[in-house]
Amino acid sequence: MPKMRFTIPAELPEPETLEPAALLEDLREGRTDLVCVLGPTASGKTRVAVSLARALNRLAGAPLAEILSADSRQVYRGMDIGTGKDLSEYGEVPYHLIDIRPAGSKYNVYEYQQDFAAAYQDILRRGGIPILCGGTGLYIEAATCGYAFDKEHPAVDPALLPQRTCYIGTLVDRETRNARIDARLDARLAEGLVDEVRGLLASGIPAEDLIYYGLEYKFVTQHVLGQLSCEQMRTLLANAIHQFAKRQMTWFRGMERDGRRIHWILPDSGI
Repeated sequence: MPKMRFTIPAELPEPETLEPAALLEDLREGRTDLVCVLGPTASGKTRVAVSLARALNRLAGAPLAEILSADSRQVYRGMDIGTGKDLSEYGEVPYHLIDIRPAGSKYNVYEYQQDFAAAYQDILRRGGIPILCGGTGLYIEAATCGYAFDKEHPAVDPALLPQRTCYIGTLVDRETRNARIDARLDARLAEGLVDEVRGLLASGIPAEDLIYYGLEYKFVTQHVLGQLSCEQMRTLLANAIHQFAKRQMTWFRGMERDGRRIHWILPDSGI
């Protein structure tokens, strides 16, 4: 299992320029067998992954690229606004590992590794280009580092997992990231996040199960139950997401210290 990481360098890495043509050549020559777009919440990961998929498709002259999600909460059906699925953003690009479990259930990294391996191998069998996209560091490492879990949780055969991942990180400074988090939170509240949580509770999902999912579902559930005012909910939730994004960056910089090379790019620079 991966070690815990608690520190992060103050300085940001230098941004690079992404070259889809060179990446496609690496994929064709076998130097890369998975592209992974990672980054903290609200850093534009999905947009970058979809733009990259379209660029690779144009260069290849065929719709080959497919996206696999590495988000621990987007696996749940009905939890759409709070997890930021934004499914319309994918357009014509196929996606996997989203909406694969009912809300209220408990999904874990062991199951994810198995589901990822199955979807990844299916894409390869069909001659596709797999792009992993997400911000759940443990899921990303389970998919790309071939973790062997304890006997109680049998690991996937490492041969079924990618061996040569190209990591691409979405680089956003802390102030910009927090401003994006706040704007996105307000948009989700306006879109109906509170009503989404009310609907999940009305469907029979216990409040403690929604609180278990954390972040939006924890604080909005407490608001719906009358434990937090709207203002309290919004303030506490924004602060919690800020801290969550910081922990994500800590994880990814830790991956670099462990020897993984991440090519950091500016998400709004265009592909």
